[in-house]
Amino acid sequence: METVARVKMEDVARAAGVSVATVSKVVNGRYGVSASTFARVSAVIEELGYETSLGAQSLRSHKTNVIGVLVAEFEPFSAELLKGASEAIGPTGFELLAYSGGHPRGAVGWEQRSLKRLGGTLIDGAIIVTPTVVAAQNGIPVVAVDPHTGPSGAPTVDSDNFAGSVLATEYLLGLGHRRIALLGGRPDLESARLREDGFRHAMAAAGVPVDEALVRNGDFRPDSATAPAHDLLTLDDRPTAIFAANDLSAIRTMEVARELGLRVPDDLSVIGFDNVPESALANPPLTTIAQPLQDMGATALHMLVDLIAGRDVASTHVRLSTSMVERASCRAI
Repeated sequence: METVARVKMEDVARAAGVSVATVSKVVNGRYGVSASTFARVSAVIEELGYETSLGAQSLRSHKTNVIGVLVAEFEPFSAELLKGASEAIGPTGFELLAYSGGHPRGAVGWEQRSLKRLGGTLIDGAIIVTPTVVAAQNGIPVVAVDPHTGPSGAPTVDSDNFAGSVLATEYLLGLGHRRIALLGGRPDLESARLREDGFRHAMAAAGVPVDEALVRNGDFRPDSATAPAHDLLTLDDRPTAIFAANDLSAIRTMEVARELGLRVPDDLSVIGFDNVPESALANPPLTTIAQPLQDMGATALHMLVDLIAGRDVASTHVRLSTSMVERASCRAI
């Protein structure tokens, strides 16, 4: 396999007919270069594809103009947040670095290890997605999205998980369902706890007792949702509807139902939470509660840019509204 040699500053100087010191001034925006020379060197930089090392740039200026998005793993939820941050970063003059350290699921403190590796050398600030620990002081500005423990000392962005869960449960109740199961999320996540709280609140407000046999943990993962979904759907008095705490678990629930010979929504109604792109492509398309995931990513990005610049932010804890997306996976009974 042929390797491509990295273009060096000396290569740019030679092609432009100037000194390395002149190229350095152009790259770093320093004074002492005429407009014509600046234009000529810039054209050569573009032609040769020269890029300065982020590490070297950081050592010189103590800034990289790079924002990191740190995730425990890349999955649909974090991918949508990343899309929102990526679209919002254009006018800011920053670049975006998406980073996952390959941490095992459930690892505590992964974000601190990632920040130590990247902070101050490769990135000027970080958006951390579902962090297990959020310290107010990390050496660089940090914004947490959907933190495990909810709002903390660091700025946070999340969605209204409680209200969204109430909305999902009320929707199923409004269709006439009373045997409603909850396939919950990870018990260590604040968002999962709030979704269960919303479910229980809506059931209580409607005067419908929660059957604890119908409350299971799906862990927010399709593989973890398979067994509890199967258990729920093979009960003698199985539920007529399942509220899954995220879309991937809801989609897996519909697959399990199909494997058992049940039809969605004729035999079982299913509603999810998140509105990731996969929900619209499911069979049938999934009714779900939409988190404004891309807006959450963009909001975190704008907040972080202000923090890096030393500007005050309007609010350090931003909670965005959730909404219903009605598709074809639920029906009245």
